[in-house]
Amino acid sequence: MSAGLPVVGIVGRPNVGKSTLFNRLVGRREAVVAPEPGVTRDRKEAEAAWRGNSFVVVDTGGWSAQGDSLDGKVSEQSERAMGDADVLLLVVDVTVGITEPDARIAAMLRRSGRPTLVVANKADSGSRDDGRWEFNRLGLGEAWAVSALHGRNIGDVLDRVLDLLGAGAPEADETGVDGADADGAGHGDRSSDEPFHDGSAHDEPSEDDAIPAVAIVGRPNVGKSTLFNRLIGDERSVVHDRPGTTRDTIDTLVETEAGPVRFVDTAGMRRKARVDADTEYYANLRALRAIDACDVSLLVVDATEGVTAQDQRLAERIDAAGCPIVVLLNKWETLDAEHREGVLGDLARRLHFVGEAPVLRISALTGRGVHRLVPAISAAMEAYESRAPTARVNAIVQLAQSAQPAPGGARVLYATQVAAQPPTFTLFANRELPPTYLRYLERRLREELGLAKTPLKLRVRRR
Repeated sequence: MSAGLPVVGIVGRPNVGKSTLFNRLVGRREAVVAPEPGVTRDRKEAEAAWRGNSFVVVDTGGWSAQGDSLDGKVSEQSERAMGDADVLLLVVDVTVGITEPDARIAAMLRRSGRPTLVVANKADSGSRDDGRWEFNRLGLGEAWAVSALHGRNIGDVLDRVLDLLGAGAPEADETGVDGADADGAGHGDRSSDEPFHDGSAHDEPSEDDAIPAVAIVGRPNVGKSTLFNRLIGDERSVVHDRPGTTRDTIDTLVETEAGPVRFVDTAGMRRKARVDADTEYYANLRALRAIDACDVSLLVVDATEGVTAQDQRLAERIDAAGCPIVVLLNKWETLDAEHREGVLGDLARRLHFVGEAPVLRISALTGRGVHRLVPAISAAMEAYESRAPTARVNAIVQLAQSAQPAPGGARVLYATQVAAQPPTFTLFANRELPPTYLRYLERRLREELGLAKTPLKLRVRRR
């Protein structure tokens, strides 16, 4: 969570519109939303602002007193959010009325003593407003009729949230605009006229942009969420042996010996042909977006299954994004010597294109080998951001050409590094260079400049 900011938790039974309300409050489509119940499973946090006051909003999975062990773990996450929040929003469905789970959640909230607002969602028009009075029987005060989907009456709820947080609404300035500061900035009513942002980027750079983001990616059920929880030292993500437990990206800032790092847990990605639901499609889309936005990707491979074709495709996708990759062979402690040799053989054969990317043998469950992860991330980031003097680059290329001339009289006349993140080199040549020779020059540059742990790009221009 953002340090020092108050926390507003959104709780309720499944399929009442908690994630839709979460997206509305943060002003962008941050959480995956679908018509079926049980889409949200983990606690998801994002910063929001209203009338010049910032706070953290926490979305939770639907609380249920019944169901299987996975439902129980989702409910545990919801209960933890109830204990951590400064203000709670209990979301109910005005079209359904009070249900037994609503009453049981309300009882827990009354016992907690935390300030709570009952939000009667799906009141898309004034004709449904009278349905809110039934929820006053929950014993948590007057219910607020809203439509999270259309933004109806959300501003009134946010004003009340500020009151409960002790922030209150700022007085109108000389221009008569509520919540406007000296620059004229402020927020009006968050109504249906306000569009969502897509959540892919912030409008302005912030301090968080300088903090490296590390995405944890892989196939379903390889141990990504277990690793995420171990790295952040908290049970933020629901862990279960059912594939596809994680439905959305969850991120947390962690202070490490190398400085702050933002770890991002992502949904397990399967081949497109196997994605058979909108929820999984959007979860995959969020995971791919996390890869594109991150500074380092941790590819988690289930060592008990070896390196599969899907692992190979994910590595290719990370490589195409241009960010460093660290391969994690999880559940390594369960393998005997023969199986370990087989996995390493698969790795060399299927992931040869990642070069000398770090390969760590770990156990996310026990923590074995996880201590080596942050140093590996730091080394990959250092190589990713490195720059080499032009004289040094030219000397390496000239020595490489002297040792092994290019076929057909081709020759690099001049070379320079034109960019970092990843290191990118432009080679000025007298004619086209064969791909095999380019791979040779790339290997020499990696060896001499210490760039084995990062992607590297070569561009050729003819002169």
